[in-house]
Amino acid sequence: MNRHNILQATVFSPKSGAAAVKEEQAALGILPEWNLADLYPSPESSELTADLQKAGELSIAFEERWKGTLAAEIAKPQGGDFAQSIAEYEALDDLMGKIGSYAGLVYASDTSNPKNAKLYGDIQQKLTDASTHLIFYGLELNRIEDALIEKAMDDNSAIGHYRPWLVDLRKDKPYQLDDKLEQLFHEKSITGRGAWNRLFDETMTSLRFEVNGEELPIEPTLNLLQDSNAEVRKTASDALAKTFKENLRIFTLITNTLAKDKEISDRWRGFEDIADSRHLANRVEREVVDALAEAVQAAYPRLSHRYYKLKAKWLGLDYLNSWDRNAPLPETPQAVIPWAEARETVLSAYNGFAPEMAEIAKRFFDRNWIDAPTRPGKSPGAFAHPTVPSAHPYVLLNYMGKPRDVMTLAHELGHGVHQVLAGDQGALMASTPLTLAETASVFGEMLTFRSLLEKTRDKRERKAMLAQKAEDMINTVVRQIAFYQFERRVHTERSNGELTSDRIGEIWLDIQKESLGDAVHFGPGYENFWTYIPHFIHSPFYVYAYAFGDCLVNSLYAVYQNAESGFQQKYFDMLKAGGTKHHSELLAPFGLDATDPAFWQKGLSVIEGIIDELETMDQD
Repeated sequence: MNRHNILQATVFSPKSGAAAVKEEQAALGILPEWNLADLYPSPESSELTADLQKAGELSIAFEERWKGTLAAEIAKPQGGDFAQSIAEYEALDDLMGKIGSYAGLVYASDTSNPKNAKLYGDIQQKLTDASTHLIFYGLELNRIEDALIEKAMDDNSAIGHYRPWLVDLRKDKPYQLDDKLEQLFHEKSITGRGAWNRLFDETMTSLRFEVNGEELPIEPTLNLLQDSNAEVRKTASDALAKTFKENLRIFTLITNTLAKDKEISDRWRGFEDIADSRHLANRVEREVVDALAEAVQAAYPRLSHRYYKLKAKWLGLDYLNSWDRNAPLPETPQAVIPWAEARETVLSAYNGFAPEMAEIAKRFFDRNWIDAPTRPGKSPGAFAHPTVPSAHPYVLLNYMGKPRDVMTLAHELGHGVHQVLAGDQGALMASTPLTLAETASVFGEMLTFRSLLEKTRDKRERKAMLAQKAEDMINTVVRQIAFYQFERRVHTERSNGELTSDRIGEIWLDIQKESLGDAVHFGPGYENFWTYIPHFIHSPFYVYAYAFGDCLVNSLYAVYQNAESGFQQKYFDMLKAGGTKHHSELLAPFGLDATDPAFWQKGLSVIEGIIDELETMDQD
């Protein structure tokens, strides 16, 4: 998942019409489309059919072989055959992950295609049915006494290899239900939460926005919000507001239903705070997230409020309308950046840090692991999908040739490099908690930005780059914490009854005004812009991970700049660890501690320093 599908749309041409779009597409050069044959040759392939059948049969066999035996097995000398059970479980996880990844990527390529939707729905159903036979495994493991697990891990290196996973699994123990209830939650997810997620996706990709007589999908319409022409931006904003309002009832229903669904699940599992389940999944303490949120909120006046006042002055305005917030400065280059140039820019920046990093990123280009063109029905925004360790990641973009598209490419390739390196940990331990999953992506952006900035000699161009970076950071830190606070208020109020569309809009505007300040004015229609943000639907409370990652990378980059040697190796060791270490263990080699309130101030001071430099440039 990536923030760019939320708020970092690229700049569209001041021209309008299909001819202008075709002209810009030609200027981009040949854009790559991913080759999913590394997973399966086609949706109709015998390989996919065989693997689906295999997953179903092996899941049943696994349950028959191991259910009810784990405690006795692990009590045997050297843990008996317990290591074999984990290996079989991991192999099944990889197999089903491969199948599910393929269906998800085909679906993301064109969610409007009924065949893709059917493939995705059918495979989700079959995987849910198969994985129902595996639910017992984690539950049964967590009923075994700690002393027995510890002894088996100490006595048998094959079991000890999975220590991080076993320790991590036991953190879920207090929130587990009995086997029958877990099975019910699991099986109903496909007709419950999963169905509402799919409804949101298919609704969003089917929406059309009328701009100057043309019906546009959401991605190019959002892109127009960064046009250099204020009238074009306003027209796009009005089009978005009109279509969002027309579909407000369905988005309100989806939001109310999913918030209630989460409240029911949290209540049954015994979570105290509405975000505690996300904190547990992220393996981060509530106090750490609270400290981050409080630090960012306290910094609003020094960051977003101050910056947008500056921007209004640069644009010759008394204040910014909501559609002006991401407008380019007059100094911003408007030329389309060809794909080949974007590729070279990112790979060069990565190579300057570490050739190994560039070599891994280069595979994505050379082996068609990237899908870059915009297409009707394609999922908006951008993401890097890790798939499974036995395969490789894939990156989805909607590349339109603007500077932020290049930063998006750097961001997603950062994810991709991380996913490749962590893959050696295997299917059970490769996945990184969201708070750390954004580290490599934001670090990749920072490397690319700093590389470009160092080559820039023109003062006006430097100002445009610094302003764009300041906006990116504000969008990543301030906006995401504001989104987190919006979610907290919506979920809190939903626990007392359904929220009307008007009430959700009121909460949205309150949060926006608080976070962005008096320099930004919100006209009629903006109260409904919460509707299109997918993170609220797919991953409640996900968004603070972006702020966590950005502040972390700011501190990390400062260490890199001051390090004499050895930083790159420590960095790669951190990425290779995947999900095997807590954030405190991963940051310790760099002398960083996320539990220290001063840690967040260091990260925020980097953003403040960029705004300081922009103010100074104004005075020269």
